[in-house]
Amino acid sequence: MNLNEFNSLIDLYFYQAKKQNPQSIFLEWLNPQNKKRFTWSETSSNIYKLAKIIKENIVDRDRCLLVSENRPEWLISDIAVMLANGITVPAYTTYTENDYRYLIEDCQPSVIIVSNNEMHDKLKNIIEEKDFIKRVITFEKISSRNYKNKYLDFNSIIESNLSESDKIKNLNLKRTSPACIIYTSGTGGNPKGVILSHGGILNNLEGACEILRPLINKRPIFLTWLPLSHSYEHTVQFAQIAVGAKVFYAEKIEKLLDNISEAKPTIMTAVPRFYQNLYNKINMNMKKQTGLKAKLIKATIFLGRKQLLKQKMNLFEKFLNFIVNFLVRKKIKKQFGGNLRAFVSGGGALDREIGEFLNAIGLPTLQGYGLTETSPIVSCNPIHKIKVETVGPPFKGNQVKIAEDGEILVKGENVMLGYWNKKEDTKKVIKEGWLYTGDIGKIDPEDGYLIITDRKKDIIVNAGGDNISPAKIENQLSNSSAIDQCMVYGDGKKYLVALIVPSKEFKEQKEKISETINKINENLTQIEKIKNFYLINENFSIENGLLTPTMKVKRNKVITKYKNILESFYKK
Repeated sequence: MNLNEFNSLIDLYFYQAKKQNPQSIFLEWLNPQNKKRFTWSETSSNIYKLAKIIKENIVDRDRCLLVSENRPEWLISDIAVMLANGITVPAYTTYTENDYRYLIEDCQPSVIIVSNNEMHDKLKNIIEEKDFIKRVITFEKISSRNYKNKYLDFNSIIESNLSESDKIKNLNLKRTSPACIIYTSGTGGNPKGVILSHGGILNNLEGACEILRPLINKRPIFLTWLPLSHSYEHTVQFAQIAVGAKVFYAEKIEKLLDNISEAKPTIMTAVPRFYQNLYNKINMNMKKQTGLKAKLIKATIFLGRKQLLKQKMNLFEKFLNFIVNFLVRKKIKKQFGGNLRAFVSGGGALDREIGEFLNAIGLPTLQGYGLTETSPIVSCNPIHKIKVETVGPPFKGNQVKIAEDGEILVKGENVMLGYWNKKEDTKKVIKEGWLYTGDIGKIDPEDGYLIITDRKKDIIVNAGGDNISPAKIENQLSNSSAIDQCMVYGDGKKYLVALIVPSKEFKEQKEKISETINKINENLTQIEKIKNFYLINENFSIENGLLTPTMKVKRNKVITKYKNILESFYKK
């Protein structure tokens, strides 16, 4: 299969659907309260039916907002929107009503697709206000609503009959046609809608399939649990289609390990927070072992690291490595269903120690790099040559170079079409076809592997791979009379903390500051909430080197000065 031959993701899906056994299970939700399975035939039929309804309510390139947890209907809806020549706008289920309001007012969707009552409750006021919303499609029955004529539920749509002549077939989609708009936080605080093309995602898939090919010897199984509204997992779903996978959708994060045992995935994609938790759990269990078991574990890690780093082993080490493969690594793999060939890490920087540890104990972990603006993957480590301190070589078709100041520049079909309704912002980051990523790095001259060394832009990427604008939160904090200055911290961490310079009137009133932060937290999403804070008496100023001449906080300087305090919040 040559992905260069496809004009759209629609072409890819129906090409692959024709190759598969129509009665073979394609999508399955591991939710015991709402178990759902769709064969390839059922999936295609449902896509056609839903696309017809959407087409009746949009004109070409109208936006369709999709708000749902991960479940089979997500993929069906995404492809149906594209088939109707619409543009999918995925949105996180963790957004507040204000967040949804901003997105809806910005992209003005003609259709909203929402999963259940809980999600609908945050949208209903906006739906009632906006006349441009023509249709609301729900995956489940909505208990109470106004404007009932706007609503259709998914089950009633797929239970309807559809003649062959009613199926949408003749599309004029090109590789340059917009496929989706994925909102990501910008440095100014307001989310930006990143327009990704069909060709950009297809280009990504070509590189992804190169990574996956050595890991697949039969029909692969994926377990999807990262939010599909995240650009990383959104593209992964099309990689699943490209390799003809069976896809399981996790019940919820709390049940993930149980879901892994049930699904027995071949490949799993995850973000650094998952690997951090996994590392801590496995390490904790290993430290409890004594005697021979403890010695075998120690040998497993030592020899595994040696193997990873391509260091020579003597005959005894080779024999011992053979033994621990069966006694230690095989048992660890069984805890993940027994079929796992590799983890793929993206959405943030993976700690080197964690990467080496997981690879050493028999859980190959391939770290990649990308951003929403690059559809999203730029590079990834291949299974045959893992270098955990790098993010691997660039995908085929992705040009990467390093600017004079060290910034990573990317060029290729994978680069976004631009920011929705933000031409000037687009011009700031795309110059002569090159995307200025805001990340600092270097290229290993020996093998062309990319190494990330720093981040130029002020975006926090937490341990879950979520992009968070500190400016948005800091502006809200600074608007309080109790707070003079502040800085939010949490790059690569599970949660955010803050350094607070209180106003003169509140210098000794920590409880008042706490009340203020709690009130602000009420209007923030879960990932944006401040979990803890530290009061400092020294103002950020130009004189002490913590402010630029334009009065912007020098984050790196502040972090360096207060590093021990900031890190102490995560040791409790």
